[in-house]
Amino acid sequence: MKLVLLDTAALASNDLSLDVFQQFGEVDCYDRTPPELVAERIGTAEIAFTNKSLISNQVLDACPNLTYIGVFATGYNVIEDIHYAAQKGITICNVPEYSTAAVAQNAFAHILSFYNKIDEHSQSVHQGDWQNCKDFSYYFPTFELLGKTLGIIGCGCIGQQMAAIATAFGMKVLAYTRTPKPELEQQGIHFINLDNLLQQSDIVSIHCPLTEQTEHLINRERLSKMKPTALLINTARGPIVEEQALADALNSGKIAGAGIDVVSQEPILATNPLLTAKNCHITPHIAWAGYETRSRLLQIAVDNLTAFLNGSPQNQIN
Repeated sequence: MKLVLLDTAALASNDLSLDVFQQFGEVDCYDRTPPELVAERIGTAEIAFTNKSLISNQVLDACPNLTYIGVFATGYNVIEDIHYAAQKGITICNVPEYSTAAVAQNAFAHILSFYNKIDEHSQSVHQGDWQNCKDFSYYFPTFELLGKTLGIIGCGCIGQQMAAIATAFGMKVLAYTRTPKPELEQQGIHFINLDNLLQQSDIVSIHCPLTEQTEHLINRERLSKMKPTALLINTARGPIVEEQALADALNSGKIAGAGIDVVSQEPILATNPLLTAKNCHITPHIAWAGYETRSRLLQIAVDNLTAFLNGSPQNQIN
């Protein structure tokens, strides 16, 4: 059996071995695969794994031996048409819920960065400001999370993890989702409509999938409903936020800050307006990338393939 791993650079880096796939047969492994080489590299392989490399219908037509595609991610929009793949007898499996803790941790890292200003204080101390201070302490304005309101857009596993952390900080939790879960009300999550969530929240954190309905869900009109002291956190998908509108809201002081781990085009373009926006903290899509998180992703991907070969596919999306 032949396997092709199309783009492993982000997953494996230098600290995680992919040798585990050798138990399944001959393995061709690529750090990155440009779109024009996807079909050629899959070739006659029966098994392919992808992270960001697009598997188009044309690729499926050009690779007649393909029976299984593993997605090194939860989102599977890298497969152009999962139904077309099913018609061709190709099973597609993703890796759900592997990054729940890590993404919530990253979102709160952004929140705490604004609220505690650790970087600003540390830089100031290293510049000699504490040495030259007349008092035992000095500080930039910082704030408590206790009593603040966190608004969560999307209340799946990550959204619920956010709520649990927020509750531990003594925050009030509001949530907006397509499918409210009444049982979560007992855990202190209050489901309301999106406009009210935006108006009432001190921090809005996005955790919904990118779909036709959620693209530009946070746009100029909705940003105008937020408090001028509010923060927007996006660790979900870049296109959920209209970036120029967010940049304008930050630059005009309509909201206080934004913590962004994802953008509309990645790697980020030099022309992205968020790069020059005020009070915008940007990380390079790292919420998922903790060592333990990537190890978990890899193990689930291997387990998915094993289950498929044993005739009982798990985490199948088509």
